[in-house]
Amino acid sequence: MIGAWRLPIILCCLAVGLLPAGGRAHVTATGLAVVAVNDREVSYRLTVVPSELPEAASQLLSRAVAGSRSDAEQVAEAMQRAVVVRVDGAPCRPGRVAIQDVGAGLKALLDYALHCPAAPGRLELEEDWTGLFGVHYQTIATIRSPQGGGGEHLLGQGSAWISVDLGAPTPVGLAFISLGVEHILTGYDHLLFLFALLAGAANFWRVLGIASMFTLAHSITLSLAVTGLVHAPSAVVEPMIALSIIWVAVENVLGAGRLWRRFAVAFMFGQVHGLGFADALTPLALAGWPLVRALAGFNLGVELGQMIAIALVLPIMITIGRLASAVLVYRYASLAVAAAGAYWLVERISFE
Repeated sequence: MIGAWRLPIILCCLAVGLLPAGGRAHVTATGLAVVAVNDREVSYRLTVVPSELPEAASQLLSRAVAGSRSDAEQVAEAMQRAVVVRVDGAPCRPGRVAIQDVGAGLKALLDYALHCPAAPGRLELEEDWTGLFGVHYQTIATIRSPQGGGGEHLLGQGSAWISVDLGAPTPVGLAFISLGVEHILTGYDHLLFLFALLAGAANFWRVLGIASMFTLAHSITLSLAVTGLVHAPSAVVEPMIALSIIWVAVENVLGAGRLWRRFAVAFMFGQVHGLGFADALTPLALAGWPLVRALAGFNLGVELGQMIAIALVLPIMITIGRLASAVLVYRYASLAVAAAGAYWLVERISFE
């Protein structure tokens, strides 16, 4: 069993270890592709936000969109290498690539036409954008066909290939669920805030209550932000998220007080974190039913990821709660959490 004197050191190291990952809370750029199948023709239309991509790719796309022929040809060549489509095992022939500006310079549309040897029963899509967009890029691909099969699929790190039976019904929203899970589990600032909220809450009902307040709050602002009813710039939201971590950590050191106060803090700052979650979907500019599907799937994914995180950490908290020095352990850990929050706050204010 870990000695009580070692626990504060371990927890402090864990909190400090999150610092390099937290400067930019989420490093994954996401593109939205619509793959439309029409007899032997396949249209692959990819929308990306250049500002989310590595600097070299962002500048290349910007020049291509502005009319640079040589840069447009370079993007077209990269796209033909990155995207491979097969029907029933036979490769489709690359066709024309067009690059357009959409969203007043905020987004770029890459339109790729492919010619297939036959009308597909099974469609295979393979992507590798590493050479242009970097290793942290991923695509949510929506496949549409006259047969009605297709659905949403996530391609990127560890999942560069999919095979779809176009004649079979496909569950909707799975790609957005996966994106939500990834977003919360790689959002170290969100996780640290949640763990700080739960510090000392060894009772199941207390954990459930705090987690429910956080869930309710971020679900509200996530929905409002993605639907365009609320807009908050990341220059404000990201420092506020860091500030929320400091606030809760300082409360833990001084004494969180009554349970209702912890519920209120979880709800108040949970709304700020919801605005941060929205950054993953807002750039996709979805509308109508696709927006409903994406929002429902992403929110469900965030909740699943949150449940996984709590399930992993709760046994550790219960073990700490049984120690005679539990209060001291949480005090040391909270100081480390406050330091992490302060680091992110300064970095994000400086970055913006």
